[in-house]
Amino acid sequence: MTEHFEIVPMKTDEEMDGKAFVHWKSWQETYTGLMPQAYVDALTLEQAASWAHRWPQNTLVLKKGDKVLGFSCFSTSDDSGSDQTGEVIALYVLGDYQGRGLGLELMKATMDRLADKREVILWVLRGNEKAIRFYQRYGFRFDKTERTKAFGTELRMVLER
Repeated sequence: MTEHFEIVPMKTDEEMDGKAFVHWKSWQETYTGLMPQAYVDALTLEQAASWAHRWPQNTLVLKKGDKVLGFSCFSTSDDSGSDQTGEVIALYVLGDYQGRGLGLELMKATMDRLADKREVILWVLRGNEKAIRFYQRYGFRFDKTERTKAFGTELRMVLER
Protein backbone atom coordinates (compact mmCIF):
# COMPACT_ATOMS: atom_id res chain seq x y z
CA MET A 1 0.00 0.00 0.00
CA THR A 2 1.66 3.20 -1.14
CA GLU A 3 -0.76 5.62 0.54
CA HIS A 4 -1.33 5.61 4.30
CA PHE A 5 -4.12 3.27 5.31
CA GLU A 6 -4.83 1.53 8.58
CA ILE A 7 -6.71 -1.62 9.48
CA VAL A 8 -8.24 -1.62 12.94
CA PRO A 9 -10.94 -3.45 14.89
CA MET A 10 -14.25 -1.65 14.41
CA LYS A 11 -15.12 0.25 17.60
CA THR A 12 -16.62 3.69 17.06
CA ASP A 13 -20.05 4.72 15.81
CA GLU A 14 -18.33 6.48 12.90
CA GLU A 15 -16.52 3.26 11.95
CA MET A 16 -19.78 1.32 12.18
CA ASP A 17 -21.52 3.84 9.94
CA GLY A 18 -18.60 3.73 7.50
CA LYS A 19 -18.69 -0.07 7.47
CA ALA A 20 -22.43 0.09 6.78
CA PHE A 21 -21.88 2.35 3.78
CA VAL A 22 -19.16 0.09 2.38
CA HIS A 23 -21.39 -2.96 2.90
CA TRP A 24 -24.36 -1.34 1.14
CA LYS A 25 -22.34 0.23 -1.71
CA SER A 26 -20.24 -2.90 -2.32
CA TRP A 27 -23.39 -5.03 -2.30
CA GLN A 28 -24.79 -2.83 -5.09
CA GLU A 29 -21.52 -2.87 -7.05
CA THR A 30 -20.86 -6.58 -6.65
CA TYR A 31 -24.20 -8.33 -6.88
CA THR A 32 -26.19 -6.36 -9.47
CA GLY A 33 -26.53 -8.86 -12.31
CA LEU A 34 -25.33 -11.80 -10.19
CA MET A 35 -28.46 -12.27 -8.11
CA PRO A 36 -32.09 -11.27 -8.50
CA GLN A 37 -32.35 -7.49 -8.24
CA ALA A 38 -34.93 -7.80 -5.45
CA TYR A 39 -32.20 -9.26 -3.21
CA VAL A 40 -29.72 -6.56 -4.20
CA ASP A 41 -32.31 -3.89 -3.41
CA ALA A 42 -33.33 -5.56 -0.14
CA LEU A 43 -30.11 -4.51 1.58
CA THR A 44 -30.68 -0.88 2.46
CA LEU A 45 -28.15 1.44 4.01
CA GLU A 46 -30.33 1.50 7.12
CA GLN A 47 -30.28 -2.32 7.35
CA ALA A 48 -26.51 -2.41 6.91
CA ALA A 49 -26.14 0.22 9.66
CA SER A 50 -28.38 -1.77 11.98
CA TRP A 51 -26.23 -4.86 11.48
CA ALA A 52 -22.97 -2.94 11.94
CA HIS A 53 -24.13 -1.49 15.24
CA ARG A 54 -25.72 -4.73 16.46
CA TRP A 55 -22.75 -6.99 15.63
CA PRO A 56 -19.49 -5.02 15.77
CA GLN A 57 -17.39 -7.92 17.06
CA ASN A 58 -14.89 -9.71 14.81
CA THR A 59 -14.94 -6.87 12.28
CA LEU A 60 -11.89 -5.07 10.91
CA VAL A 61 -12.19 -1.78 9.05
CA LEU A 62 -9.76 -0.47 6.45
CA LYS A 63 -9.48 3.30 6.79
CA LYS A 64 -7.78 6.24 5.16
CA GLY A 65 -8.02 9.00 7.72
CA ASP A 66 -11.57 8.86 9.03
CA LYS A 67 -13.03 7.28 5.88
CA VAL A 68 -13.81 3.55 5.90
CA LEU A 69 -12.87 2.06 2.52
CA GLY A 70 -13.32 -1.62 3.30
CA PHE A 71 -14.07 -4.15 5.99
CA SER A 72 -13.88 -7.81 6.85
CA CYS A 73 -15.93 -9.93 9.23
CA PHE A 74 -14.70 -13.26 10.51
CA SER A 75 -15.60 -16.05 12.87
CA THR A 76 -13.28 -18.13 14.98
CA SER A 77 -15.28 -21.29 14.23
CA ASP A 78 -17.09 -22.70 11.24
CA ASP A 79 -20.74 -23.74 10.85
CA SER A 80 -20.06 -27.00 12.70
CA GLY A 81 -18.53 -25.18 15.66
CA SER A 82 -15.06 -26.61 15.06
CA ASP A 83 -12.39 -24.69 16.93
CA GLN A 84 -9.86 -25.76 14.29
CA THR A 85 -11.60 -23.88 11.48
CA GLY A 86 -12.13 -20.15 11.10
CA GLU A 87 -14.33 -18.40 8.58
CA VAL A 88 -14.07 -15.21 6.56
CA ILE A 89 -17.71 -14.13 6.59
CA ALA A 90 -17.32 -10.99 4.49
CA LEU A 91 -14.58 -8.95 2.85
CA TYR A 92 -15.45 -5.85 0.85
CA VAL A 93 -13.48 -2.89 -0.50
CA LEU A 94 -15.18 0.00 -2.28
CA GLY A 95 -14.89 -0.37 -6.05
CA ASP A 96 -12.95 2.89 -6.46
CA TYR A 97 -10.22 1.50 -4.19
CA GLN A 98 -9.92 -1.99 -5.64
CA GLY A 99 -6.79 -2.99 -7.53
CA ARG A 100 -4.48 -1.17 -5.10
CA GLY A 101 -3.61 -4.12 -2.87
CA LEU A 102 -6.00 -3.01 -0.13
CA GLY A 103 -8.07 -6.19 -0.26
CA LEU A 104 -4.89 -8.22 0.10
CA GLU A 105 -3.84 -6.22 3.16
CA LEU A 106 -7.31 -6.60 4.64
CA MET A 107 -7.22 -10.36 4.02
CA LYS A 108 -3.77 -10.60 5.65
CA ALA A 109 -5.02 -8.75 8.73
CA THR A 110 -8.07 -11.01 8.88
CA MET A 111 -5.91 -14.12 8.60
CA ASP A 112 -3.69 -12.80 11.40
CA ARG A 113 -6.82 -12.82 13.59
CA LEU A 114 -7.35 -16.46 12.59
CA ALA A 115 -3.69 -17.46 12.95
CA ASP A 116 -4.41 -20.34 15.33
CA LYS A 117 -6.82 -22.04 12.91
CA ARG A 118 -5.77 -25.10 10.93
CA GLU A 119 -8.03 -24.08 8.06
CA VAL A 120 -10.09 -21.09 7.04
CA ILE A 121 -13.24 -21.29 4.94
CA LEU A 122 -15.36 -18.78 3.08
CA TRP A 123 -18.42 -18.85 0.84
CA VAL A 124 -18.53 -17.09 -2.53
CA LEU A 125 -21.49 -16.61 -4.83
CA ARG A 126 -21.26 -18.67 -8.00
CA GLY A 127 -20.47 -16.30 -10.86
CA ASN A 128 -18.59 -13.77 -8.72
CA GLU A 129 -15.45 -14.31 -10.78
CA LYS A 130 -13.60 -11.26 -9.49
CA ALA A 131 -13.90 -12.47 -5.89
CA ILE A 132 -13.08 -16.05 -6.87
CA ARG A 133 -9.86 -14.95 -8.59
CA PHE A 134 -8.91 -12.85 -5.55
CA TYR A 135 -9.44 -15.73 -3.14
CA GLN A 136 -7.61 -18.19 -5.40
CA ARG A 137 -4.61 -15.85 -5.60
CA TYR A 138 -4.57 -15.84 -1.81
CA GLY A 139 -4.50 -19.66 -1.79
CA PHE A 140 -8.14 -20.63 -1.25
CA ARG A 141 -9.39 -23.65 -3.21
CA PHE A 142 -12.86 -25.02 -3.87
CA ASP A 143 -13.75 -28.11 -1.85
CA LYS A 144 -16.84 -29.04 -3.93
CA THR A 145 -19.26 -28.02 -1.17
CA GLU A 146 -22.21 -25.91 -2.28
CA ARG A 147 -25.23 -24.41 -0.59
CA THR A 148 -28.25 -22.97 -2.30
CA LYS A 149 -29.84 -19.82 -0.97
CA ALA A 150 -32.81 -17.87 -2.30
CA PHE A 151 -30.43 -15.45 -4.04
CA GLY A 152 -28.17 -18.08 -5.66
CA THR A 153 -25.66 -20.84 -5.07
CA GLU A 154 -22.65 -20.31 -2.85
CA LEU A 155 -19.44 -22.29 -3.26
CA ARG A 156 -17.20 -23.06 -0.31
CA MET A 157 -13.50 -22.33 -0.57
CA VAL A 158 -10.89 -23.55 1.92
CA LEU A 159 -7.39 -22.44 2.82
CA GLU A 160 -5.44 -25.17 4.61
CA ARG A 161 -2.46 -24.16 6.69
